[in-house]
Amino acid sequence: MAVIGLDHVQLAIPAGGEDQMRAFFCDLLGMTEVPKPDNLSPSGLWLEGGGARLHVGVDPNFVPARKAHPAFLVDDCAALRERIKAAGHSAHDDKPVEGYMRFFTFDPFGNRIELMQRL
Repeated sequence: MAVIGLDHVQLAIPAGGEDQMRAFFCDLLGMTEVPKPDNLSPSGLWLEGGGARLHVGVDPNFVPARKAHPAFLVDDCAALRERIKAAGHSAHDDKPVEGYMRFFTFDPFGNRIELMQRL
């Protein structure tokens, strides 16, 4: 028995934050919202893009993830960085990783997000 893949990553948000996450992940990063199963909570949302799946769940005791983070592969890191900055979000570098162009930003609720392009 062994891990064979990753199904999804989940980020937490405060109640009522779904529209802000849609704007960030769908409008800015190009992900698509997909329906959640009917038997799950109607709050939160599920997103997909390029084979990555992100579940966003409401946490009544929300605290942003400032260190733990998803890292999404993107096709044009430089252009996305400029788009994120133009939308008023931060974009900052960290230590280089061989074979990647990358930067970090934060979603509207302060969760850390890494965006990476394979070189």
